[in-house]
Amino acid sequence: QVQLVESGGGLVQPGGSLRLSCAASESIFSINAMGWARQAPGKERDLVAGITHSGSTRYGDSVQGRVTISRDSAKNTVYLQLNSLKPEDTAVYYCSAGTWNGYSYRWNYWGQGTQVTVSS
Repeated sequence: QVQLVESGGGLVQPGGSLRLSCAASESIFSINAMGWARQAPGKERDLVAGITHSGSTRYGDSVQGRVTISRDSAKNTVYLQLNSLKPEDTAVYYCSAGTWNGYSYRWNYWGQGTQVTVSS
C-alpha cells in the first residue's frame, strides 16, 4: 500500500506559478509510474502529467507547455511545477502512483488532493 501526501496548493493570481509536491511512503524507484491529475467541480478527473521510473514524461493537452513534472528519488517526492496559471486551472490536484504499459497509465493509488485556486 503506497501512501501519497500532496502539498503546495493555494490561491494564486492569474499568470502566477505554484509548485506542488507529492511525498510517497516508499521508494519511488519501486513505482513504475507516478503522476498528477486534477478534478474541477462537476468535471471528470483528467491527467495533468505523468512520469515513469525511466524518466519519460507525458502531459495533458490542456497544460502542455505550462507544467513540468519532475522527481527527487532521494526524497521519494514527485513535483509538479505549474506556470502561467489560468482561472480554468482551478481544481483539486491529486498525486497518483501506478504503471505505464506503453500506451496508457493505470493508477493504483491516489493521494488526498490539494486545492489550487487561480483568481484575482
